[in-house]
Amino acid sequence: MRVVSLHADVLLATSAIWQTNCVIVRGAVGGSEQAPPAQDATHAAETFVIDSPVLPEELEVLPALLEQSRFPSPSGLLATHADWDHLLGRLAFPDTTLGCAETTAERMRATPGEPQRELRAFDEQHYVRRGRPLALGSVQTLAVPGRCEIGEQELELHQTDGHTSDGLAVWIGWAGVLVAGDYLSPVELPVLGKGGSVEAYLDTLARLRSLVARAEHVVPGHGPIVDAQRALEVLEEDVAYLTSLREHGDATELPAARRTFAQRRIHGENLAALGSLS
Repeated sequence: MRVVSLHADVLLATSAIWQTNCVIVRGAVGGSEQAPPAQDATHAAETFVIDSPVLPEELEVLPALLEQSRFPSPSGLLATHADWDHLLGRLAFPDTTLGCAETTAERMRATPGEPQRELRAFDEQHYVRRGRPLALGSVQTLAVPGRCEIGEQELELHQTDGHTSDGLAVWIGWAGVLVAGDYLSPVELPVLGKGGSVEAYLDTLARLRSLVARAEHVVPGHGPIVDAQRALEVLEEDVAYLTSLREHGDATELPAARRTFAQRRIHGENLAALGSLS
């Protein structure tokens, strides 16, 4: 797992699997826009963990990572959406409440046990052993669009759907960081997953555009972080891809940087998803 600091209050941990990104954000208490002094950080701040790495050893080191970085233990977990690889924070912090959009809570209620089944299938395929099963525990629904307090600061929550039927993006305004969920990846095509649609995906990209333009860092669900300029380029590529996918199907040309075997497979799955929706 690779860990970098994006801001005094924001850490990014990237899993070795699928470059899955987990963002750790600290909000100061006391009205300061800056991080509290190092010696007081664990007492004068609140921390949220957004999404999760994937492998057991990566999850096991998250508590130590927070402690070494002088971030307090998390008071909450946030999931950008209900895909299983974004829900594993509970394995690192089993007593911490999971927060998500109402659409995500609805999806999990409608498909009980699905994240656990998909996690087991992944582990069996890759010979991964875990110390305990995934238990999602207490889930708190959040108003989206809306705001979520962290210390005496706020996170902005923005609706994202199209990849799946549910989701949120997190704008960390004082740090200039946009946590986009499974959108705006420079290495992965737009994926039409469960309940996803081209129209909803395009609407999400339109909603995110103004945030992307203001961002210092955009964190996709998978892949390297990008600055505003590159993220806007990815956004335009994704708009062109999805529009062509809807209008021209198999004749759609993939973005130049995303023409790998894996992305051609995703493209085929998108075509199949469109066929099932038509």
